[in-house]
Amino acid sequence: MFTLSDYDYELPEELVAQYPSERRDRARLMHLDRQTGKTAHMRFADIVDLLRPSDLLVVNNTEVIPARLYGKKASGGKIELLILNYPQMQPEGSGKILCECLIRASRAPLAGSKLFFGQGPAAEVKAVENGRFTVEFQSQQEFEQLIDNHGEMPLPPYIRRPETEADRSRYQTVYACRRGAVAAPTAGLHFTAPLLAQIREKGVETASLTLHVSYGTFMPIRVNDIREHRMHEETYEIAGDAAAAVNRAKAEGRRIVAVGTTTVRALEYAADADGRIRPHSGSCDLFIYPGYRFRAVDAMITNFHLPRSTLLMLVSAFAGKDNLLAAYQKAIRERYRFYSYGDAMFIEDSG
Repeated sequence: MFTLSDYDYELPEELVAQYPSERRDRARLMHLDRQTGKTAHMRFADIVDLLRPSDLLVVNNTEVIPARLYGKKASGGKIELLILNYPQMQPEGSGKILCECLIRASRAPLAGSKLFFGQGPAAEVKAVENGRFTVEFQSQQEFEQLIDNHGEMPLPPYIRRPETEADRSRYQTVYACRRGAVAAPTAGLHFTAPLLAQIREKGVETASLTLHVSYGTFMPIRVNDIREHRMHEETYEIAGDAAAAVNRAKAEGRRIVAVGTTTVRALEYAADADGRIRPHSGSCDLFIYPGYRFRAVDAMITNFHLPRSTLLMLVSAFAGKDNLLAAYQKAIRERYRFYSYGDAMFIEDSG
């Protein structure tokens, strides 16, 4: 249960979704009963029928920034820069901005190197450590203009195609409003505004929190015993209204349905032993793997995740590893589409 190879599976290359479904809510949806392991095949729009009128649906409202930049070193050599963490913003354009980045180049830039992006302002490499680069921008305003004018959406490496204009909207949830992620909370990509309206009309309450997805979520595990892995910190915030909604639902015996692993992690990180939440903001480094006792979340919506990933381990902890991997094999046989632009699962106790 704690060995990395326990979370491996073979996926045909053609099942890795390269483009989103034509319509967000027409993606496929696998319904998994985590008590029995029983599955059913549906469309995502059917989530309306699976949710109960008493449920509280919690989403992550983080907004993905165009975090991939192409530029040059002072020598003229080309670089590709990927921002790993959105910097903590200073009051209204003040102060210099430091970002942790990955940089791909024929020869890696050294500390002190200047980087140039089109006609935009230069940045400077301040430090290099373990293959990561600390890059300084002169001001918040320059940084924001740079990524807006020259940045591309940071599609994951298994999407093997250039960015298209459609990715600017499709690699973003319809409720994204808090800028700061460098990867999308992908389970939320399937919702549309009309679908959310239907869900609310049914009586389902909704609440939002923020967890800015960073590179840490996708860092490969490099230890054989998964218990030795350490998660990279990600910034999160649960405001007073969201905490009150969760606590009210818990007190009334209603289900907390989390949209995505990032929402699960934020809720579980902030929950006390009884599943109550207090308003809080800070850094979340919670690593959930089998054996974890869930305190806040009762059901979850998620996509299909990479083998050997922390995301797969989190969902295994919730659904049961054997149940989940058996469901993945069914998904492969049924030709579901995997990963960020792929299909979804709804995991619950349906009895």
